[in-house]
Parts: sequence; C-alpha cells; structure tokens
Amino acid sequence: MESPLPRLVRVLIIDDDEDDFFITSEYLKSIQEYQLQIDWSYKFNDAVERLQKRSYDMYFVDYRLGAKTGLDFLKEAVAIGSEEPIVLLTGKGNKAVDIEAMQMGATDYLIKTELTTEKLERCIRYSMERTSYLKALRANETKYRGMFELSKDAVFIADENLKFKDCNPATSNLLGYTKEELGKLSVYDLIADEYNKDLLQKLMNRDGHLADLEIDLITKEEDKKTCVLSTTATNDKDGTFFQGLLHDITNLRRVEKANLMVEKLGATGRLVRILAHEVRNPLNNINMSVEQIVHSVAESEDTTLFLDIIQRNSKRIGDIITELLDTARPTELTFENHTLQSIMDEAIAEALDRITLQHINMQVKYTNAPCYVMANKEKLRIAFLNIVINAVEAMEPGEGTLTLTIDTVKTSHVVTIKDNGCGIPEENLSRLFEPYFTSKRNGMGLGLAATLNILQSHKANVDVTSVLKGGTTFTIIFPGADPVL
Repeated sequence: MESPLPRLVRVLIIDDDEDDFFITSEYLKSIQEYQLQIDWSYKFNDAVERLQKRSYDMYFVDYRLGAKTGLDFLKEAVAIGSEEPIVLLTGKGNKAVDIEAMQMGATDYLIKTELTTEKLERCIRYSMERTSYLKALRANETKYRGMFELSKDAVFIADENLKFKDCNPATSNLLGYTKEELGKLSVYDLIADEYNKDLLQKLMNRDGHLADLEIDLITKEEDKKTCVLSTTATNDKDGTFFQGLLHDITNLRRVEKANLMVEKLGATGRLVRILAHEVRNPLNNINMSVEQIVHSVAESEDTTLFLDIIQRNSKRIGDIITELLDTARPTELTFENHTLQSIMDEAIAEALDRITLQHINMQVKYTNAPCYVMANKEKLRIAFLNIVINAVEAMEPGEGTLTLTIDTVKTSHVVTIKDNGCGIPEENLSRLFEPYFTSKRNGMGLGLAATLNILQSHKANVDVTSVLKGGTTFTIIFPGADPVL
C-alpha cells in the first residue's frame, strides 16, 4: 500500500535581505514531512497584496522591512482578517518584541541565527495544527452565535445571581429592554410575584439548574408575559455562569383560558336550559291554575292578596328564567361598522355620574386613527359599561384611577380598562366570567357572564390580569374592520 503524499504547504518568506531568504529556504527545503512551495517577497506592499489574495498557507516575515516592520505586517493581517499563521523572524532576540508580536497574533517568534531544520519543522507543524484548531473554533463560534442571535426564543447568559450578562435580540423583544438595560437587571427583578421568586431561588440553590419552570415576567411596558424558564450551569476560568432559555407561552395560555371559558359557558348553558324547561312547565301550570281560581272563587280581601302574591312571584320566576336563558344562549346580533372610540365614549357617558360621585380620576388614551370594528353598538356599549362599573366599584372613593386605552396593533384593535382597586384573588380570577359566580353581597353573577357572551359574539379575545391591592386590567382584542368610505 502506497504511503500518502506529504501535505502541500504554500509558504511566503517576506525578507528584504536575499541572503537571509536563501538560508531560511534551504532549511525549509530539508523538511521531509511536508511538500513545501516556497516563494519570496522583498517588498512590504507586495507582501500585503499577496496576503489579501490569500494565496499562502503560512508566512515567515522578517522584523526589519526597510521603513516597515514585521509588526506592521501583523497589523495589516489583523485588519484584513487573515487566519493563516505568521511567524516573526529577527536577527537577535528581543523579549519586548517577542511579547508584542504574540499579543498581536503572531504564531511563533524565531531568531534567525538559531534556525534549524528541526526547529522549523516543529514550528510549521505547531502553527498548522493551531491554525486548524482556531479555524474550527471560529467556525463553531459563528455557527452557534448565529443560532443564538436568530433564535425565536429568548436565550441569555447570566451570573450565579441570574443577572444578565449577554442575551440575544429575542430576549430584548420579549422583555422590552435593550441589552444594556438588561445588563443591570436579573431574572428575579422581572418575576411578577414573590412566590415564584422564592421558588426559583430554592430550586437554583438545591439543584443548580432548572427545567421548564412556568413563571410570569413583567416587561418594561408593565405587560405580563407567561414564560417557561430553563437554565444550565457551566464553569469556565472565570467561575460559574448560567445559560438560560425563556419560551413565551402567553398566547397559548390565553387561548387555553378562552377555550376553557367557552366550555364552561357551554356546560352552564345546557344546565340552564334543562332547569328552565323543568321549572317553566310547572310554573305555567301554576299560572293557569291561579287564573282559574280568580274566576271561580268569591272575591275577598285575603283571597285577592294571596292570589296577587302568587301571580307576582310567578312572573318574577319567569323573568329570572328568561334572563338566565338570555345569558346562556349565544347572542344573535346584527352588526354594523362602528369605531371603538365612539362606543367607549357612550359607555363613559353613562357611567360618568358614578365616576364623579366616587371622585375617581379618569384617564382616557385613544389612538388618533379611528378603530373600526363590526359591532352591535348597543350590546358592546353594555359590555364596556359593565367592566367600567366593576372597575369603579373596586376602587376606594377619592383614591381611584381609571385608565381607558384604545390602540391598534397590526390588524387588531386593543381596548384596555385598568383600575388601581382592590384586585381579584388568584383563586377567583379563573372563575371571573362564570355565570352565577360573584363576590358581591347582593350580586347574581350575571353581569360579566353576559359581558363575555357579548364580546365573544364580536369575535373578541379577553384577558384579565390582577394583583391584590394593585388593581385589575381587562385587555380586549378585536379584529379590525375596513373603514367606512
């Protein structure tokens, strides 16, 4: 079996002294381990031009090159981005030049009077292996840096206190902070509640890493983002640092919540229709019997009183059944093109007396462009009014601030109704729109259930966030409609 041919290595010797070139080249030609193609350049500018063309695998450059030096050549190589090894040659040793050359990227530093074939062979072998390793390292760095920068998930590096040290653009997009601003923050600073802060701290102290912890983070714009956090510990010469990943599941949780509410409303509607049927039939019998009694018995003061009580309460039961059915069944409405601003203005006007009596500070922030939606104006006004009144009732008189915002995001319009009232406990938040659920003493729990029914008939998505003693925010997203021409 024939042995493989020696590796071809193209070498350029840069030296303005021809005798030194011949001496160096003779040593090189004696090397058997490589097939060397040796060329000579005695002008600095010519050598730089050849460097730019990337025609050689390795360069031996003399420290003295007329008005220029080998260090100047190294600077040119750095500016060009050359990755090929460069070995500096000098007539005599100089430690300061040696150190400076190595700091600038020289692969080796050799003294001409000490050159031997063995030393040059070792130099070439070491230089080529080191360059091959560095090229592979840079290629991997470029590949993984590209994955880091282009990832749709938030990827970051943090210290042992989870303080951000580096992050990709997706992290800034998710959290709303620039990379520089995040450098002053930690993951703990962004967590919405103390329970999850303590839980994260305990898990990190116990395990030193984290896998798929669901947490709520507060962005720079004070929006809440639900994310899944994972971290991995890594050690280097500077100590321990953590690689982290945040996967945004806010929209997923919002859709799950909406689907769950639809299922609850559907189940409740079926129950209401069954109960209404079972109650209304005997109620009709009661009403018909009362009518017969009215015509067949002699009138007396007591008889008239008792029959009147029966009729009034029968009517009340019938009205309650009708109201329950109206709440449970999908609302069938006619829709026209209206602006959200005009509908909200009407809701505000209707609630204004209550807002004034409670001494509530109201802030209204509308985008300048009209936000057109296909809506039943009367029903949507009632939906807005129910949420506004609930917000007013949740705030202390004279201390409340009600913020009403309408804006456009891409092709959707977003209505935000925010108060700084008592807030809603976590255990009640998921039941907020359930029919018959209420925290009010005399409430029936139908107001927000009817509101959700109306909003869903307008194909709107509803999200509610709340902090105890910190207030509640209703975010309603409507599909946009074409403007009226």
